[in-house]
Amino acid sequence: MTPDSNVQLSETECANSAEINADIQNRKQSESNLPKAVGILRTLMGAVQQQVLGRDEVIELAVIALVSDGHVLLEDFPGSGKTTLAKALGEAIVDDIEREKERPDGIVPFRRIQFTPDLLPSDVTGVPVFDSNSNEFHFRHGPLFAHVVLADEINRTSPKVQSAMLEAMGEKQVTVDNVTYSLDHLFFVIATQNPLDLVGTYPLPTPQLDRFLFKITMDHIDRESELDVLDTYKVRKDQVTHRPTVSRSEVLEARKIIDNSVVIRSTIKTALVDISRNLREDDRVLQGNSTRSMVLLLPALQVSAALRGRNYVSAEDIELLLPRVLGHRIELAPGVSELTKVLKDNMREPMEVLALGTLS
Repeated sequence: MTPDSNVQLSETECANSAEINADIQNRKQSESNLPKAVGILRTLMGAVQQQVLGRDEVIELAVIALVSDGHVLLEDFPGSGKTTLAKALGEAIVDDIEREKERPDGIVPFRRIQFTPDLLPSDVTGVPVFDSNSNEFHFRHGPLFAHVVLADEINRTSPKVQSAMLEAMGEKQVTVDNVTYSLDHLFFVIATQNPLDLVGTYPLPTPQLDRFLFKITMDHIDRESELDVLDTYKVRKDQVTHRPTVSRSEVLEARKIIDNSVVIRSTIKTALVDISRNLREDDRVLQGNSTRSMVLLLPALQVSAALRGRNYVSAEDIELLLPRVLGHRIELAPGVSELTKVLKDNMREPMEVLALGTLS
């Protein structure tokens, strides 16, 4: 080896050492900012809780999905508060750009799409419009161009329109007439649907279901919360313009801080893979979950850990979120109906191994 090569090797080692030190410093900085990120999330949750009573668990899951760059599907009968929750979350986020200045990309803080059987894909994505003054076509942005999109009663429209949402939810872009338009980094779909036994509904295709991080069934709230809803409905209407809000940049900052500071150990990933493989090999399961579902779950686990005051993901986070992630992705074999039991059976051994690894 020549002297020059020794010098080169030394320079390379120094560069690698500097890069490692920089990574350590960035992680320490992110960890020190973790309380700030959690504070942003709690402010957002508090704003929604002022409008939606008795739904704290659902609100937390919705905020976890928002910050972890996922989407949420809410299911229950009409009048259970699905739309109110989605609207409250959307209105609690404000854009950094002044309201009176329209963004050139057509992005606004919140938009609502009411899905109906006669809706067209262009009603969702947008459409080129001819301007007679300039003799040119200009793209008119559809309601997908927002930070938070409420897709209300998404299963009341045709599969053709439902599929128009796939590209937006998966890649944060829409393509119209062979031209691709980018959506914002903060793009969150919170969809509602009524149970399929109601008249005039279309089942969501499997690829679209897989785009939703969580599917949440909103059961009836408890008696005390229901009484509070009746007692405070006038007060909550007056609070709409006065509740706390967070900005788009704050949400994105919280996302970055949590991603950089909450650790996911290899044992956590091993447990998730083993659970998935157990489900796919189970005779009671006709179709297991996708690898994408596990990828989407990782940042959600980080947010869950941060909200619980930890800078690492634990088994508690898996037990909380995994059933929400897999419930709409697992297709059971004919005659099998107890999804909860199937999940518990396939989670038992990997979770025990995870617990032993944590203790050792």
